[in-house]
Amino acid sequence: MSELTLDNLIDDGNYFASERARLENQVILDELERKKKARNLAVPTDDNKVKARLREIGEPITLFGERPPDRRERLIYVLSQINAARGDDTMQVDEESSEESSDDEVEEFYSPGSLELLEARRFLAEYSLPRAQKRVAQQRIDSKMSLGRILDIRKKVFAEVKRFAELGSQIGDERPVSQVRFSPNSKYLLTGSWAGNVKLWNVPECTPVRTYRGHNDRVGGVAWHPEATKSLSEDAVNFVSGAADLSVHLWSLNSETPLATLKGHADRVARVAFHPSGRYVASASFDTTWRLWDVATQKELLLQEGHSKEVFSIEFQNDGALCASGGIDAIGRVWDLRTGRTAMVLDGHVKPIFGISFSPNGYQIATGSGDDTIRIWDMRSLKALYTIPAHMSNVSDVRFFYADELPPNYTPSIAAPDVVMNGTEETNADVKPADPEQDKVLEEWKYRSGLYFASAGYDGFVKLWSADDWQLLRTLPTDGGKVMSVDLSHDGKMLASGTYNRNYQLFTPDGGI
Repeated sequence: MSELTLDNLIDDGNYFASERARLENQVILDELERKKKARNLAVPTDDNKVKARLREIGEPITLFGERPPDRRERLIYVLSQINAARGDDTMQVDEESSEESSDDEVEEFYSPGSLELLEARRFLAEYSLPRAQKRVAQQRIDSKMSLGRILDIRKKVFAEVKRFAELGSQIGDERPVSQVRFSPNSKYLLTGSWAGNVKLWNVPECTPVRTYRGHNDRVGGVAWHPEATKSLSEDAVNFVSGAADLSVHLWSLNSETPLATLKGHADRVARVAFHPSGRYVASASFDTTWRLWDVATQKELLLQEGHSKEVFSIEFQNDGALCASGGIDAIGRVWDLRTGRTAMVLDGHVKPIFGISFSPNGYQIATGSGDDTIRIWDMRSLKALYTIPAHMSNVSDVRFFYADELPPNYTPSIAAPDVVMNGTEETNADVKPADPEQDKVLEEWKYRSGLYFASAGYDGFVKLWSADDWQLLRTLPTDGGKVMSVDLSHDGKMLASGTYNRNYQLFTPDGGI
């Protein structure tokens, strides 16, 4: 099957695989339309009038345990069902209640967008569709894996995770290390500190490579370009940083001064993130907004409002279609970058959200909060899936494990098979089949991605959790009272944490490489 694009999206035969699926989809659309019309239905707010209206249409005036708000909702539902059965496009409303509601009409709010933003949204749609298609195809392959094989993989992976131990500790800067991030090739570690410096380190040796000076206040976040240290030139933009001096800097690996400075925020910049395409950067700020920037032109494409207080955390989904933001208002929001709409509201924490991370599966999100918990959200059901009482103090960061395309030191006899869109693998009849053992290694590695995640807390601990039953796998003490950031290397061999006492720690299985 061909790659999914905007042009053939509507003609995709797999979306409506059968007549039954079409009918089921039509039922869902009809129900959504009914609910939309029901929202415009004005009914009395006085409980006695609600009862009278229910009696008039032949419904019980009250049900056991029903409260007045529930009774009013029931009236709205019944009236909407009656009008749907009649086929009326408009709802019958009471004149009195209609007059009451006429003063409460709220005008829809729109923000003007530039032509550059329109082009960016189209690119994001074209970029994310084939990536999502490939991810779903891989998930279909994983779903056919036998239960015994899954249990064997989990046992092996979790046994390795439980062996993580401290390899060493290094003084990172003169002030607290606010964030740590491994490079895409897992050979370097980037640290940002409250001293205003960004530093590059060799790992696991923990030796300094270069110090990048450009900020004059606390660095709140750092993020790598997806192809940095791999296919990207060292002279190009390799990473981004944001700081309390209101600026966002773009950096190359070779220069100690920034290549470009992105200005526009009116308050401290907290976390930053690179889009999977490498073309865009997002920055979260204490001015209650997050912004999307074009790396090539250094222009601001989008100023996104939606939080009532400061925005602290920001993260892109790996497909590239969605972006999640977490705020000091204890609310998280998932944004559809292709349309600008809110895809989901993460409402459940009672204190600020400091860390947010998308799972590689594309539909689950982990948020870490000042209420000491981690919440797992499922975008398919639009609700919280699980709440983990994670730390004894603020959860400052959460990070899922994202695996490289191929396992470390993987050398197959032929090129690794590509996943095609029908959920099968391409084969070449003229090429000798690969080693079955190597195939098992690759299968295990692909399943490993997203199987566990790490969290950092102000209680001084880093913790590792399973990402299928949300159980604690390993607790790692640090030499700092507050752990401010955590990250997992893409080769699965290292974990790093940045602490308030100016250090960063490196952890590996069995404390060795």
